[in-house]
Amino acid sequence: MRWLACFWAAASLAMAQSGALLSNQEALKLEQRTVQLMESTGLAVPGLTRAGAPALEDARQALANLEAAPLNAVNTNAFLNTARAYLAISETLPKPYPFPEEGRRQFGELRDAVDRLDSHFRALLEDKEARLRNPDRDNLKRYAEANEKLGAPSPQRPRVVFLGDSITDGWRLNEYYGSDRDFVNRGIGGQITGEMLGRMKADVIDLKPQAVLILAGTNDLARGVPAAAIENNLSTIADLAEAHHITPLFASLLPVSDYHKDANPQYAQTVRRPPATILELNNWLKGLCEQRHFTYVDYYSALADKDGFLQADASDDGLHPNAKGYRLMAPIALTAIDGVTQAAVKPGKKTKTAQKPPDKQESKQEKKKGGIRAWLEKEHK
Repeated sequence: MRWLACFWAAASLAMAQSGALLSNQEALKLEQRTVQLMESTGLAVPGLTRAGAPALEDARQALANLEAAPLNAVNTNAFLNTARAYLAISETLPKPYPFPEEGRRQFGELRDAVDRLDSHFRALLEDKEARLRNPDRDNLKRYAEANEKLGAPSPQRPRVVFLGDSITDGWRLNEYYGSDRDFVNRGIGGQITGEMLGRMKADVIDLKPQAVLILAGTNDLARGVPAAAIENNLSTIADLAEAHHITPLFASLLPVSDYHKDANPQYAQTVRRPPATILELNNWLKGLCEQRHFTYVDYYSALADKDGFLQADASDDGLHPNAKGYRLMAPIALTAIDGVTQAAVKPGKKTKTAQKPPDKQESKQEKKKGGIRAWLEKEHK
């Protein structure tokens, strides 16, 4: 019976830790309420508004960082520290007598909010540690069963694997290309280039495609992965593909925007994915394709507006394409795929760049870029 008691105690602890982790929306709502309480309680204690001003300002800045990256442990810890500092300052100041009941209630709510965020922070660290210990870091199980059921490719229907992150994962290929094409979606949301490299054998090579279209790198930028590591991963993906007689095509990163941040602060995408950094990686990808005679699939030019941001009506969150966004991407990908599956790329041939179909090319007037896009392109020539 003793072992049973231990088992239930451990299980209860695990469930409690699991419940302590707030969702993005829950955490952000509680952090915003914490700042509101810090502002209101300053009026209840003489001198607290002035003494607590630095801590309150730091809390506002930490909140702004959390709105861009809600479950970031470093930002969460910084926010907690400023809230604790504010409470510590409030304890050092004499309180009026009788102390207003509303002030007492607000201080109690503030302490409860800080305690709840502390539990959330600890659960966040445990969750991240568990992810690091995950034996299936690259999520090979996601497509394991589908890969087993997938038959051998037909010579009459060249197989092409779409390898990528959530942008690829959310692309319903059959809706845009029909069932006559042997296009295999192997996108997994949230993945970085290192994880895609880890999936190359199971999700690409073993499927024996004629080509693989790689769209990767935006999550690396958001997580702060060094450019050298991203380039190394993508180069190795190309090496593996060529070694197994698979033609690699590299897609540009999509632009991002902040157009939808009023609907949700998390949609301020340029904070974690700076447009200048996206252009730098796209320029490197284009150079790689030129050097090694790969096809560069230019989604960026088709989806960027005159200022270099993702078109407002081509996305609902400033990062992922919506139906219109995928409609813009589909013909570009198809042109690139047909170019490599119908005829082999000859050595020494100039790099192909898949762009918009001719009838959709921008006019000369439209090509006069303005705003951030003009500056960025000038800086990165």
